[in-house]
Amino acid sequence: MNYIWCDGGCRNNQEKNNIGGYGVIIKENDEISEYRGAELNTTNNKQELTSLVVGLSKIKNKDAPLEVIMDSRYVVMGITEWSKKWMLNGFKDSKNKEIKNRLYWIYLIPLVAKFKDIKFVLCKGHGDNAGNERADKLANIAMDELGTRLIR
Repeated sequence: MNYIWCDGGCRNNQEKNNIGGYGVIIKENDEISEYRGAELNTTNNKQELTSLVVGLSKIKNKDAPLEVIMDSRYVVMGITEWSKKWMLNGFKDSKNKEIKNRLYWIYLIPLVAKFKDIKFVLCKGHGDNAGNERADKLANIAMDELGTRLIR
């Protein structure tokens, strides 16, 4: 079984000027890899989605069972339940408005479909899941690094 723990965050989320970041830990064939990144003027949900895209993109063997653990209800429910209706409705919500983060979902859904056996697990944020805590720490490190570069 392979695993991905991913998390995203955004400082000053929904403010005009903010900084967001993501963290990803992958355990594939007993090898552990970590990834992180940050960007300006984003949202928490975009960073959560980015963490999943990065994680899935790095997995080499798409036939091996994979468990994705994250604390974003938005992403887990979006990929496991809501996306089916979104695709049928042309990525529009129940009010016939374009869903938020449409381009992320359009990219992510076929990426998930490449995996033969994938399971999504929603964990409690800032709880007792060590992988999720490390992914959160990586996201914060990335935001700190970007913030430091901006100050210089």
